Amino acid sequence: MPKIGKPVLPLAALALAAALLPQPASADSSTALATHKSPFNCGKTFYANNWLPDHNPSGSIDWQDYGGDDINGETVRATAAGTAYFYDAGNTSYGKWIEIRHGDGTRTRYAHLATMARAAGGSMSVGQGTAIGTVGSTGGSNAPHLHYEQRTSTGAMDTSPTVDGVTIALGQKKAVTSTNSCGGGNPYTAEEVCGSGYTVIDSAALTGGRTYLLYNSGNGNNCVATLKTTNVGTASSMSAFLEPQGESRTTNSGSFGYYAGPVVRSAAGQCVKWGGSVGSSSYTSPFEHCG
Repeated sequence: MPKIGKPVLPLAALALAAALLPQPASADSSTALATHKSPFNCGKTFYANNWLPDHNPSGSIDWQDYGGDDINGETVRATAAGTAYFYDAGNTSYGKWIEIRHGDGTRTRYAHLATMARAAGGSMSVGQGTAIGTVGSTGGSNAPHLHYEQRTSTGAMDTSPTVDGVTIALGQKKAVTSTNSCGGGNPYTAEEVCGSGYTVIDSAALTGGRTYLLYNSGNGNNCVATLKTTNVGTASSMSAFLEPQGESRTTNSGSFGYYAGPVVRSAAGQCVKWGGSVGSSSYTSPFEHCG
């Protein structure tokens, strides 16, 4: 079958893109990459192509149409939780692209996007299944597809990546059906809980969830929300709190199925203490994020 949509990624452009990023951690965590889901909506099936030869970098995956399903404009989702960073290489290399840095030091990349959830230069905390963009054909691409990479914590390519339990070795092409965001995941994001204009500036992991601190530069307000990652939809004890320095603490606590919060306070020019809990797991920050 012709390699329709195969991207053109010049070595020099890829080297420049890599040079702009902080160096990854030194410890290798390649085995953790096997837990990644497909980067598409639940139930969507697309071809994962690990071209050999002539794909740059070797081991990257091109996701393309399968069975008449047009991939152009498809929602792209995080294959695992982490912090997403947004870039735009213009008409070269990856085009609009995202790198997610996962908690174990591994990284994934998503390239040739039509749209991204943040402008280039931005970042956001994501869970597995968070929508981060849409499929397009920006940069060095001649047809809509998603260029996808899994990298170990040393920065090396995983040349036989695994998604949704399917390993795609060099030279293989396999149809993969997504189980990403197929229920059990939290349908809400911290930005949705806090509302328009808020951006995540910090977060902390909890057993069974994560608590987030967000800021709205338009009005100087901070917002805290705690979201579940397990037992989603089942009401249980949760909390979120925010305390501007020198002022009283505001807490939202109770038995919730999805999230606690939002807790919103004006804190322009002030340090804040923030945090939350899921069950017996809790986090309390020092006074920080001043200004």
